[in-house]
Amino acid sequence: MSWDTVRLEWDDDVATLTVDRPDALNALNVETLEAMGDAIATAADEDARALVLTGAGDAFIAGADIKYMRDLSPEAAQEWGELGHDVADALEAFPAPTIAAVNGYAFGGGCEMALACDLRVAGESALIGNTEIDLGIIPGWGATQRLPRLVGDETARRMIFLGERLDAESAAEAGLFGEVVADDELETVADELADRLAAKPAFAMRTAKEAINQGYEGSQGSGLGYEKRAFASLFGTHDQREGMDAFVEDRDPTFE
Repeated sequence: MSWDTVRLEWDDDVATLTVDRPDALNALNVETLEAMGDAIATAADEDARALVLTGAGDAFIAGADIKYMRDLSPEAAQEWGELGHDVADALEAFPAPTIAAVNGYAFGGGCEMALACDLRVAGESALIGNTEIDLGIIPGWGATQRLPRLVGDETARRMIFLGERLDAESAAEAGLFGEVVADDELETVADELADRLAAKPAFAMRTAKEAINQGYEGSQGSGLGYEKRAFASLFGTHDQREGMDAFVEDRDPTFE
C-alpha cells in the first residue's frame, strides 16, 4: 500500500512509520490519520516485531489540523475524536513494541500519539506538550488518561491546565521520555532500540505488553469514553472558536 502523507518502511522485521507532511510540520488531518491507521494495520498484518513512529523534517507531529477543527460541530468533533482515538488505540494495542522517535515539535495530538507508544526517545531539541487549552478545548485523543499514568497527577494537570511545553530534558525528568540524544543521533538510537526489541521472543514480548496494558484497562476505557464526549462538547463554544480563530489569525486569544 502507498499513501501521500505517511511512509511505511522496513528494515528486516522493524517497521518505521513516518508522518510525511513536513510543510505542515506533520500536522494531522483526516487523510493522514486514516493513512496512519492503514499503515499500522499493515505493519501488524506483516508481523513487524517493532514499530517506530516519527515525523519527516523538523517536527514529530506538531498537532492536529486546527484550520479543519475550528468549524466542526460537536457531532463532527465526536467523529474527529473517534478517528484520533482509533489511531492512538492501534498504537497502544499494536502486537509488538512501539517507539516514538520524537524530533522537534510534539504538541497536542502529536504528544498524544507519542503517549500511545510503549517507549519514547527524543532528540535534544524536542518540545512536547498538550497545548489544547489555549484553543479553548481539552486533549481529545487520550492525554487526560495516559499522561497522568506516565508523569503523575500534578505534572499532568500542569501540562494540561497550563498548556505547558516541556523541552526534552525537562520531559525526560518528568518521565515522559526514556532517553534524550543528540538530534543527529535520534534515528540511529531509535533504530538500535527497535532492533534490540525485535530480537526478543515475539510471543513473550506481545504477552508482556498485553499484561502491562491490562493493568490500566479497567478504568482507562471509561475515562477515554468520557474524554471523547467532553472533547466534542467544547466545539461550538466561544472559547473554542476564539482560540482557533486566534491561532489561524496569529493573534492572542480573548477567552470568556
